[in-house]
Amino acid sequence: MSKPILVASVPRACSTAFERVFMTRTDVLNCHHEPFGEPFYYGPERLGSRFDGETSETKALRDDTGFSHLTYKDIVDQLLYKSPENLQQRRLFIKDISTHLVPPPGKPGIAPSLSAFVTRDYHNDATRTNGTLTKGHVSNGQKKIPLKGRDSSNPTVLPISILSQFLVTFLIRHPNSAIPSYYRCTVPPLSDTTGFHYFDPAEAGFREARILLQFLIESGLLKKEDVVLVDADDLLDNPRAVVEEYCRRVGIDFREEMLSWEVKECEEFEKWKGFHEDAMKSGGLKARKTKKKLKSDEENFKEWKEKYGEEGAKLIQTTVRENIPDYEWMRQFRIVV
Repeated sequence: MSKPILVASVPRACSTAFERVFMTRTDVLNCHHEPFGEPFYYGPERLGSRFDGETSETKALRDDTGFSHLTYKDIVDQLLYKSPENLQQRRLFIKDISTHLVPPPGKPGIAPSLSAFVTRDYHNDATRTNGTLTKGHVSNGQKKIPLKGRDSSNPTVLPISILSQFLVTFLIRHPNSAIPSYYRCTVPPLSDTTGFHYFDPAEAGFREARILLQFLIESGLLKKEDVVLVDADDLLDNPRAVVEEYCRRVGIDFREEMLSWEVKECEEFEKWKGFHEDAMKSGGLKARKTKKKLKSDEENFKEWKEKYGEEGAKLIQTTVRENIPDYEWMRQFRIVV
C-alpha cells in the first residue's frame, strides 16, 4: 500500500475543489477533510488563539463542536492506526491547512500527546521550539517533554516517525488572491456563517507551508526534485493537465471523470461552514475562460478598499506583502505543464 497523501494547503487556495476531485475516487481513496484543524482550534493542545480562553462562553463554544477532547494523537490514531479504511486497502487522501501542522510563533513544536513518537538520539539533545533552538526540553505549559535526535530540529506538530509515513504535497495561491478571499470569510455577512469574526494575519498559512517544506527537504524526508506542489492559478487555468500530472507524481491513475461531480451537500464540510460553498456548488473543476489579469498594487488596493473599507484594505495589503516572499520561494517547486 502506498503512503497516505497529505495535502498541506494555504487557506483559500481552491483546496476544497482540489480535494473534491479526489473524493470522486471512492474506489481507491478515502478522503479526510482537515482533521488536524480540530485539535488545533478546539482540543486541549490547541495552538490557534481564535477559540482560546477559559470563559464559560468560550468553553461552551469549544464543547459544542464535539472536538474539545481531541488531541493530535487522537487524529493520528484515527488516520494511521484505527481507520477501517486501512483494512479495506483504500489509500488515505488527507487535505489539511498548513497552519494546523506548524505552530504559530512562540508556541511549542511537537504536540505533547505525540511525545512518545519522538526520534531518540542521545548524541544530540538540543530542541527546536517553533524554529528557535533551546536546550533539552520544550514546555507545553504543564510539563516538559524532552526532544532528542532528528526531531530536535523539527518545527512541526508531528514527530518525524509520523511525518515520514505521509507523502506530503502542497497547494498554494498568490497572496493577492488567497488573503482577501480569507478576509472575506472573517467579516459580515459571511462571518455569521463561518464563526470566524475577525481577520488574523497569523492564519495566512504561507509561513507554515514554507517551514514544513523546508524541514522536509533539510531533514532528508523529501528530495527537492520530488516536491509535489500545485499553484492554484495553474490549476484554474489548466485543471486537467495539472491534476493528471499530480496524479502521476503521487501514484494515482487519472480519470477524466474526476474533474466533475454531483452538486450536493457534503457532510465532510459541515464542520467548517461557509468556507466551502463555491466548491460544493461548482459541479466540477473547469478551466477558466481567460487567465487572471495581473493587477497593479494600486488596482488591488482600490478593489479591496471598495469591498472592505480603508482599514480592511490596509490590513489585507500588509498581510499580502508579508507573505509574498514565502509564496515566491515555494512557487519554484510548482508543477509546470
